[in-house]
Amino acid sequence: MKPLNLRGFLIYKSLISAQDQAEILDDIRAGLPQAPMFSPVTAWGKPMSVQMSSAGRYGWYSDRSGYRYEPKHPNGNDWPTIPQSVLRIWESVSGTDRQPDCCLINHYREKARMGLHQDNDEQDFTYPVVSISLGDDALFRIGGTDRKDKTESVWLASGDVVVMGGDARLAYHGIDRIRFGTSTLLKNAGRINLTLRVVD
Repeated sequence: MKPLNLRGFLIYKSLISAQDQAEILDDIRAGLPQAPMFSPVTAWGKPMSVQMSSAGRYGWYSDRSGYRYEPKHPNGNDWPTIPQSVLRIWESVSGTDRQPDCCLINHYREKARMGLHQDNDEQDFTYPVVSISLGDDALFRIGGTDRKDKTESVWLASGDVVVMGGDARLAYHGIDRIRFGTSTLLKNAGRINLTLRVVD
């Protein structure tokens, strides 16, 4: 499948079948008893509107000390392993044999959003970030490598996959809003976003 190239962001529309989406969702949910969703705060003490967890060697974490990767969930548990159903997506689009160290799990409810940000807490930016959309449609905003660069937006639907590599690896991006109730994948609507990253 040829992706849509938007400012270097490679967007694979409807890459994941409905059956595979349900499998991925079940596999992610299976790890949540070990590493439950939590509500982080920004470095400025503002609560984020998304809930999050992770899988893999590391989990991404945010509190007043800043943004970073941690080897343990806040409850002290190891993060669950990244499911094979998720790794298959990485292997199909990442262009690298290196396996990801982290699968960040973000849960967006009706009013949740994610401000413009860079994914820059990793050690080696030559590896891409792969983003998987599950559930309700989300308005994805794309900018440049400077926060002041002009932006444009595209709707992401359940089963879409975005690869951020090359010139787009450090571009600003975010989620402006959720089109709540546009998918039946999640029982109570909402969106799950999985982002796969090489950390070390």
